[in-house]
Amino acid sequence: MRKILVVAFLLFLQTAVSQKLQLGKVTVEELKEKSHGLDPSAGAAFVFKTGHTSFVYSKDKWLVTTTVKVKIKIYNKNGFEKANQGIAYYVGGGTVEKAFFSDAVTYNLVDGKIEKTKLKTEGEFIENVNDEWKIKKIVLPAVKEGSIIEFSYELISPHITRINDWYFQGDIPVNSAVYTALIPQYFQYRTIITGYEAIDKKTDIVNGAQYAELKTTYSGSNIGAIREESFVNNIKNYTSILKYELASVSKQNGLIENLSQDWSGVTKQIYDDDNFGKQMKLGSYFEEELKQALGNKNSPDERIKAILQFVKTKMTWDGKFGIFCDKGVKKAYTEKTGNVAEINLMLIAMLKYAGIKANPVLLSTKSNGIPSFPNRTVFNYVVAAVEDKQEFILLDATNHNSFFNILPTRTLNWAGRLIRDNGRSEDIDLMPTKVSIDKVSVLASIDESGGVSGKLREQYYDYAAFLFRENNDNLNNQACVVKLEKKFQGIEISNYSLENVKNLESPIIENYSFEHNDLVERIGGKMYLSAMLFFEKKENPFKQEERKFPVDITIPYSDSFSIVINIPKGYEVESLPENMNLIMDGNYGHYSFVISNSLNTIQISSTYTINASLIPSIQYKNLKQFYKMMIDKQNEKIVLNKIK
Repeated sequence: MRKILVVAFLLFLQTAVSQKLQLGKVTVEELKEKSHGLDPSAGAAFVFKTGHTSFVYSKDKWLVTTTVKVKIKIYNKNGFEKANQGIAYYVGGGTVEKAFFSDAVTYNLVDGKIEKTKLKTEGEFIENVNDEWKIKKIVLPAVKEGSIIEFSYELISPHITRINDWYFQGDIPVNSAVYTALIPQYFQYRTIITGYEAIDKKTDIVNGAQYAELKTTYSGSNIGAIREESFVNNIKNYTSILKYELASVSKQNGLIENLSQDWSGVTKQIYDDDNFGKQMKLGSYFEEELKQALGNKNSPDERIKAILQFVKTKMTWDGKFGIFCDKGVKKAYTEKTGNVAEINLMLIAMLKYAGIKANPVLLSTKSNGIPSFPNRTVFNYVVAAVEDKQEFILLDATNHNSFFNILPTRTLNWAGRLIRDNGRSEDIDLMPTKVSIDKVSVLASIDESGGVSGKLREQYYDYAAFLFRENNDNLNNQACVVKLEKKFQGIEISNYSLENVKNLESPIIENYSFEHNDLVERIGGKMYLSAMLFFEKKENPFKQEERKFPVDITIPYSDSFSIVINIPKGYEVESLPENMNLIMDGNYGHYSFVISNSLNTIQISSTYTINASLIPSIQYKNLKQFYKMMIDKQNEKIVLNKIK
């Protein structure tokens, strides 16, 4: 009897949970809710989202159907955008997908009663993205603060190789998310769940009349929103997403067709493609011009520099990514324009012609994310790697500011895959390890009225120079002055000059004179000012209490300041900030602040260094505290007292 009662209770619980995940079950209490319990700042939250994917064999082909049901609570105007929903579906290649919305309703509380507003015809439309993709869109009606919106959609696809990613996490909290997949015994899929949230998994075998199915249910609850933060390369890399890839298919004759590959198989397939490997073996189209460009340059470094500059001068990037050539290197060379593959495979071909050991490196750009499975479609970019003894020199001729191991920041996405002539491949680190230096020297004077004037010299090395060139490309000196005066509010700049703008081997040098009348605070007979003048940091970029994913600094760097301040006649130093030497745990960061005075002169030396491209999440609190202590120190005041 007791066993029967336990079973009955469990069935009751299952029924209760199931009812909570059904559309149309909206209560007055839900509509009255003013904010999310775990995230009061949220503009909206998923009350629940459920997904169910199943296969049907019809007319000699398999169809994959995914049905999704969603219930969202809108708390304030920041959540209104959730009234706009869309499903992308594939229409290219003659095998089109179909998408349908249904049960789209908005609920509001009006005079204490629940008011239901259904989606009208004019609230549904189709957006044509390109020849291959469309988006079915809806706009939920009558949405306001406190609303609850519901909808469901169905996606029917003939593409068994592609099961859409399931997002357990997004930019708003998720109270409950459940996804179930019923996979026929003929198909084996590889799965991965990215991110850091706890997702439960349960599997069962379901025996049908014709074939067995593997039923897998994934569920998560109280999943926090994932939002953009400082120093994140691509937030999707850290979002909890379920991804599927078809690994094998069992044929009726009992044979198994393996579809998944390892990285070696993927790169070998790419290399053997005529629009990749073959393109690096062509050379007749550039030989005569390249010979002239090389001239009498004999050393490897000279020849590499000459070839890189030749390609950058000769070719214009058309803005298109890709690892395969669209029109081929020969035609691209003739037309003087090409995609990433055409330009950088051409570069590799020229390096090989000149006797330089060079090979392509496949990678996925930051915007494309980190590859989840070995697959030729995960790469969307290729650069050149010159093997120099035990090191590599990475090159990219699509950007006129790039140089030896100075790649465009879009490519700095952890690791790439180097392919040798025999098709073998290996991982290669893309992240910079050399610290890029930004060095500032200032000679300043304070007058009796509290005005500060002086001269400044700033030197940018390596990636600091690259970023300066990128951010100030095609700007004249006057435009640079305007940018600086906007950055440092209250400053007036004169005698501005730049050195080495086009000389990529040398640091950018910026010189100017300045005046500033808002750096010194005068109270009574005293003057107060920051030792860093207008360079002090004001705000800590790390605001969250915890962080589950690493801090992507991307480029290790060092900001160094040497400042000399002449104080006005009739004043003396009353107090100075204390010296500081901070070393972050694990030596990820170092901050040094040294200040002294002699007669009427104050000398400041301040250096802030981050030594790593990526700082693990376990160090986040240390990094946040490191920043806080540095910022607090930089905002301490020098106090000058009027001599009586």
